[in-house]
Amino acid sequence: MKSTVEKLSPTRVRINVEVPFTELEPEFDKAFKQLASQVRLPGFRPGKAPRKLLEARFGREAMLDQVVSDALPGRYSEAVTTSDLRPIGQPDIEVTKKEYGEDLEFTAEVDIRPELELPDFDALKLTVDAIEVGDDEVDTELQNLRARFGTLTGVDRAAEDGDFVSIDLSATIDGEDLADAKTEGLSHEIGSGQLIEGLDEAIIGLKEGETRVFTTKLAAGTHAGEDAEVTVTVKSVKKRELPEPDDEFAQLASEFDTIDELKNSLTEQLRTRKRVEQAELIRDKVLETLLEQVDVPLPENVVQGQVDEALHNAIHGLDHDEARFAEALEAQGSSREQFDTENRTNAEKAVSIQLLVDAIADKLDIQVGQHDITQRLMLMSQQYGMEPQQLLAALQENNQLAALFADVRRGLAVAQVVEGATITDSNGEVVDTTEFFARGGDETPETPGAPEAAEASEASAEEEAPADTQDEETADAK
Repeated sequence: MKSTVEKLSPTRVRINVEVPFTELEPEFDKAFKQLASQVRLPGFRPGKAPRKLLEARFGREAMLDQVVSDALPGRYSEAVTTSDLRPIGQPDIEVTKKEYGEDLEFTAEVDIRPELELPDFDALKLTVDAIEVGDDEVDTELQNLRARFGTLTGVDRAAEDGDFVSIDLSATIDGEDLADAKTEGLSHEIGSGQLIEGLDEAIIGLKEGETRVFTTKLAAGTHAGEDAEVTVTVKSVKKRELPEPDDEFAQLASEFDTIDELKNSLTEQLRTRKRVEQAELIRDKVLETLLEQVDVPLPENVVQGQVDEALHNAIHGLDHDEARFAEALEAQGSSREQFDTENRTNAEKAVSIQLLVDAIADKLDIQVGQHDITQRLMLMSQQYGMEPQQLLAALQENNQLAALFADVRRGLAVAQVVEGATITDSNGEVVDTTEFFARGGDETPETPGAPEAAEASEASAEEEAPADTQDEETADAK
């Protein structure tokens, strides 16, 4: 077999393949044997009909079509391997010559990962905000903790911001009652903003048994986004009484004996949370800085695929009703034009990041081991509330192992870049990134099936197109 490659663009090639007819002879023999076992011809036992008789009965062209159809995937893969290409997505294959007894010729156009000129990662220098925990932040955390242990007490007065009320709701449009917008005995915290717009303002000032009517846009149901007349009736009003922030409360709400110890613990919790946020910021700034320094050509088919998928996900819940989608966007202060623009921008950025990080992983020769796969499976199993082995089986069943492998590899690549970069905070202090970006050792407990999963996913990862975005391509860096 011979193959040549034409570069159509930095991200797309055409592979021209010629397969000698002699190479297809074994596949013809196999096809005729299968045919012979499936048909009955007078005078011959099943599977014993001679090839020439089968050719005369069914025609060479029909067999040629079958053989070519079966041969194309393998010959395409062979051409990709011998040409040292890294395709993403599925190829567009066209058979250009197909005659019995003559060489088979076909072309395959496919998107490929572009060659990128990468900078010196060790020269990367970034500055992030220093981690500071203020007294007001600790007080807010303490207030939230007190609220969890608060008690609700009924009051004989008008409802105020922060009160808890039990309410009845109903709505009409053009005088017609909406059955799906009616509810009774609904508990609501005034000021939480969790229900429809304008509700909190309507409730404030009402006493038990009083009613108010206001106009708002419905947020859910068959009339979502439409203006409706909403009637709210207050059934009860309660205020939340908080426990005093003293040693007794500290003993009630925590393992600490004093309120000072509890505050110190809350301070450390806030500091840890901010370290996580800082690590996410470092990751994002590293990628943004590298994107500014590297020209990443974009394969249009891959970008369009992500654009189409994001649109499908956005409109699927509205039964793919374009009119309802436009109304929902308008209710959010947006438009279809804005959505399409933002959608394409997000898709282009996501594909750029994934192509960039894949190139970094190649340059750094990132190897994904069993412990890396196991760590990710353990983390995902906690997130999904599944046993690691159960999650592994689900990933295998849905052909997601290659995507998992690629995601882990990207995370390790970003982590290594961050580890080599110089990161300082706004106070001029060097930020220690090892807590979130250092690669762990092999001491991770083995998950059954993980070694096989690593090998299987590595074998097919090169054929995976960039996955969906949302910055999960570097989640393993955390």
